[in-house]
Amino acid sequence: MITDPIADYLTRIRNAVLANHRIVEIPASNIKKDITKILFEKGYILNFKFEEKDVQGVIKIALKYHPVSKISAITSLERISKPGLRKYKGSEEIPRVMNGLGIAILSTSHGIMTDKEAKKLKIGGEVLCFIS
Repeated sequence: MITDPIADYLTRIRNAVLANHRIVEIPASNIKKDITKILFEKGYILNFKFEEKDVQGVIKIALKYHPVSKISAITSLERISKPGLRKYKGSEEIPRVMNGLGIAILSTSHGIMTDKEAKKLKIGGEVLCFIS
């Protein structure tokens, strides 16, 4: 039984990157779909596709690698807020990831967004994960 679906999502992507897979399939949920859209917009993945199967559905993610060196665009995925210890930050306290080179994904009252978007809107929220 999975108690933390976001940690499972990040672990599946991390394992696929370490194994040099091109495509990874993940059980779908609305929050996972929003995180996937952010990863695509910020250039961490090549493409994604939502498939409706049975009740839950599946997210298919095409991972992005450098054409020559075969290094993944995603170097690290770190879960910050966990079910046992939630981490909330105000708009002034949102941490910078790799001095601005990475992104933090937040769950705010305006939906799932990156740290830069939350700072621009001056809203805080739950820090879900760091991606670089």
